[in-house]
Amino acid sequence: MNFENWKWINESKIRLGGDEISIYAPAQTDWFRNPVPDAGGELEEPVANAPFFYTNVTGDFIFSAKVEPDHKSIYDAGALMVIENDVLWTKLAFEASDFGTKAAVCVVTNEVSDDANGCDINQENVWLKIVRVGDVFSTHYSLDGENYHMVRLFRLPVQETVKVGLEAQCPSGEGGNRVFSKIKLEHKTVKNLRNGI
Repeated sequence: MNFENWKWINESKIRLGGDEISIYAPAQTDWFRNPVPDAGGELEEPVANAPFFYTNVTGDFIFSAKVEPDHKSIYDAGALMVIENDVLWTKLAFEASDFGTKAAVCVVTNEVSDDANGCDINQENVWLKIVRVGDVFSTHYSLDGENYHMVRLFRLPVQETVKVGLEAQCPSGEGGNRVFSKIKLEHKTVKNLRNGI
């Protein structure tokens, strides 16, 4: 991957080496628009302060990477992310869940976010993939980089050109590194969104 034209939203410390990128997730950082109202019936203030390292992508694509976060606190994660703006985006994260597990978690945000945990993953790294065909997306995870399983299939009404990249978050902890490797961006249209090929 050539990262020469990549840009930042919420710039952070980055280390490039070979095919590996390490991005530092500062404390109390995330992208989330909580759909659950507080006791007074009001929604929490949206959060969009986690580092996001991205490139602009037009049309259909497959974006994938091997992700290894430093899971120390709840919701620590490294994620693949697609953003149009602050209220229209999606991410697929390898996240430390609030159930004491690690999982592939997909968040879809259209004004407010949802939060969908996939199956538990009992290893320190995982391959993640986001696929776009028109305004339909699918997200996938793999334990070995070869055999992928679908996490989610959904519609997101974004424009033809979107921001695609890597997000490093630490919503509840003191910060940590999120390592991404085997990063691949393919400008192609898949035949089957459910299996991502």
